[in-house]
Amino acid sequence: MAANNIIHETTIYAEPVFHIGSFQITNSLLNSWLAVLVIIVFCVVLRLRLKQIPGKIQHIFEILLEGALSLCDQVTNDRKITLKICPIVLSLFIFILINNWFGLLPFVGSIGYLESIAGRSVFVPIFRAGTADINTTLALSIAIVIASNIFGIITIGVWKIFNKYVNIKVLADSVTKFRADKNVIIVAPISFFVGILELIGEMAKVASLSFRLFGNVFAGEVLLASMGAIFLYLLPAPFLFLEVFIGLIQALIFSLLAAVYFTIAAQDHQEHEEKH
Repeated sequence: MAANNIIHETTIYAEPVFHIGSFQITNSLLNSWLAVLVIIVFCVVLRLRLKQIPGKIQHIFEILLEGALSLCDQVTNDRKITLKICPIVLSLFIFILINNWFGLLPFVGSIGYLESIAGRSVFVPIFRAGTADINTTLALSIAIVIASNIFGIITIGVWKIFNKYVNIKVLADSVTKFRADKNVIIVAPISFFVGILELIGEMAKVASLSFRLFGNVFAGEVLLASMGAIFLYLLPAPFLFLEVFIGLIQALIFSLLAAVYFTIAAQDHQEHEEKH
């Protein structure tokens, strides 16, 4: 078949590569597995080379780790909370960063096979940046929102987390405080409605986290593909370096927002209001 009949385009969805039974393996999933494998190998090698007196490489990583803890401290304002959430946040940052940067490697998007669809030959890449797939970013966002609420339950208790969304306590208190303060009949329903808004806000977090990361990474893929098709060599280079920087920034933003959500979930708002 002639080469000009071959279609090679960046799709908004991840293409299936093969199946394991009824389970569909997509090119973005393969890329995510490759990122996890790289992280595992790197961590094992680093662990085996740890020494009591650090060498240059170990010293560099210790500085980076201390920098990550300090950055997390600026969000939590509490080193105890930082030590609890930093392993999750830092792992999330590394996973997203590697996935973002893997999408810029030469073999990602260029190695694949031809598949006949509706009489046309369509090029399907074997690898694609995991964060350029909405399913990956959506799964990460849902996991972070659920994990932050579980962290809140462990930290301040299930009853306070439940009342954060379904504020039964404020309705019960309105009955006992009605004689002393008639305004409570207006304030109580408003406070209860705020809890419903908090629940809606949790869903909004999922959409905000997932679409921000997906949109920036996917837009970068489209930009590089377009510039590469128009200008083959020199012009795409600045955009490539720009995407390296954007990949770092997006991983940092996602991780810091996750740290913020964990910190908010660990705060006892009811105790603060009672003191106030």
